[in-house]
Amino acid sequence: MATIEDRIPRATATPSAAPGAERERRWLHPMAWWAWAVGLAIAASSTTNPLLLVGLIAAAALVVERRRPDAPWSRSFAFFVRIAVFVVVIRLLAQILFGAPTGGIRVVALPGIDLPVWFAGVRLGGTVMLEPMLQALYDGLRLAAIIVAVGAAGSLASPARVLKSVPAAVYEVGVSVVVASTFVPQLVTDVARVRTNRRLRGRPDTGVRAVGGTMLPVLHSAMDRSITLAAAMDSRGYGRSADRSRTHRLLTGGALLTGLVLVVIGVFLLLGVAAPTWGAWGLIAVAAGLGFAAVSLTLAGRRSVRTRYRPNTWRAPDISTALCGAATAALFIAAARIDPAGMTTATEPPVWPSLPWLSLVGLAIALAPGWLTPDPPQAAP
Repeated sequence: MATIEDRIPRATATPSAAPGAERERRWLHPMAWWAWAVGLAIAASSTTNPLLLVGLIAAAALVVERRRPDAPWSRSFAFFVRIAVFVVVIRLLAQILFGAPTGGIRVVALPGIDLPVWFAGVRLGGTVMLEPMLQALYDGLRLAAIIVAVGAAGSLASPARVLKSVPAAVYEVGVSVVVASTFVPQLVTDVARVRTNRRLRGRPDTGVRAVGGTMLPVLHSAMDRSITLAAAMDSRGYGRSADRSRTHRLLTGGALLTGLVLVVIGVFLLLGVAAPTWGAWGLIAVAAGLGFAAVSLTLAGRRSVRTRYRPNTWRAPDISTALCGAATAALFIAAARIDPAGMTTATEPPVWPSLPWLSLVGLAIALAPGWLTPDPPQAAP
């Protein structure tokens, strides 16, 4: 069953910004996009500064706009943006309706209902204060930035190419995750297609009456796609594994168990439960545990019998994209340690958010993949 990458030319040359220069069109390594997106999500989780969070959302949207391919999965970014807006709105509404009226600046007085004493800390309506509303807004923006970062990776990285990059030991799990991740883009595409068909037939495509006529064809298409996918996986020998000796199985299980034990011990030491001087031993234990886990994955991967068609390759743009995500996360974490007041905007009393210079450098680096990476291949006519 051919994928969209097989129908799109692998590489074509197009003129770049420099006169006479040629730049190759190709697919970027999917893990590079996911590494960049994870870096943005880590950066967003380290701050509640609304200006920085909006900057991260804008950076992800700009990179998606410049490097989004002409493929079905690339159309899901708008859906993730809507989810992010919905999360912010729900967070604000929950604070307005149920949050405790702390702070000293009143915004508006709503009708309230007195609740029993055992509902301490919870209310229904009443006076709305500015300080808790700002805190709810900042928390909602932080979650929205993480959602947008995940949506950006999902719209830039092909799920089929992501599947090629997972270790052989977790190939079956990777297939399940990829199939699940493609559900949302395909659902969005099917809904748009059905609504267009209804509009062409003169039927309503919005409102309550159109929901039933839209959902039934979408569910029917999802069932057909699942049956086709199951037949394709069965014809390709999905789930086939090679025979392994008892010694090989014992080594694999022992390496995995040893790695888990060492990671648990290392985290216990790093959290400072033991003596503070044992922190170095905690780092060593975590590193050794991760090494044993990598050995276990390598040994377990030998049971998977499969071939790779057009394997993903790492080139300079791919490495630079992954490094941009890591640098953004590192700069935001460093800024949180150097200037915690700038990265965590105070709400009691409310203050105007500042912009630490390290975080501004991180935002500039987060934008770099929009210009450092090649354009994706164009769709074949």
